[in-house]
Amino acid sequence: MDSWPVPAVALAVALGLMTLVWVASLVKRDAGIVDVFWGLRLSLHILWRNWGKGEDYRYREMRERNAGSFALRSLLTVFWFQALLLWAISMPLYQAQRGPASLAPLDVLGLALFAVGFTFEAGGDWQLARFKRDPRHAGQVMDRGLWRYTRHPNYFGDAVVWWAFFCFAAATPWGWWTAYSPVVMTLLLMRVSGVTLLEKRLKETKPAYRGYVQRTSAFFPWFPRRDRP
Repeated sequence: MDSWPVPAVALAVALGLMTLVWVASLVKRDAGIVDVFWGLRLSLHILWRNWGKGEDYRYREMRERNAGSFALRSLLTVFWFQALLLWAISMPLYQAQRGPASLAPLDVLGLALFAVGFTFEAGGDWQLARFKRDPRHAGQVMDRGLWRYTRHPNYFGDAVVWWAFFCFAAATPWGWWTAYSPVVMTLLLMRVSGVTLLEKRLKETKPAYRGYVQRTSAFFPWFPRRDRP
């Protein structure tokens, strides 16, 4: 089979599935369900975290700004856009499957990166969920465990996982062309939909978060700085 029909079919499937999710969002009046369709672990975590809490504030604000055209706008800029993004950044996995069935040094590096990334991603989410379940922590800032060394261990872990996927792709002939995938995901997590967007809201809603910012690395794990007297 020629190399391009498979990605073309994958793109059509991604757009089709996201269109169905969009229809479901219109019925449910909750565009936030789009976030549930980004992978099994992330899907289960987001579904559990947001169950019964209503629409995410980002989509709710978008709905209020575009009251008359939200349905079509959300299809184009939320659901189809995320389908295109998901298809584009998944190319390392497609490339890796085309390679020989052998274990190269880059595959070993990829496995190591995946282990680190998944530990930070899943471990950070688990620690935060456990912290929030305790009513004594209401209004407090999570600054222990992995969150002691980075303000966003889940985002950092997610980025590392995508670099792991790239290593699998780079172990195959011509696999280096997929380097854009982890670069795009890292930039999105650090500068667009991840750290930047979330921290803006946290600084507005949690006064103690500003002190946490001063002593803790934003993305890459590092030892916390001492509070100034």
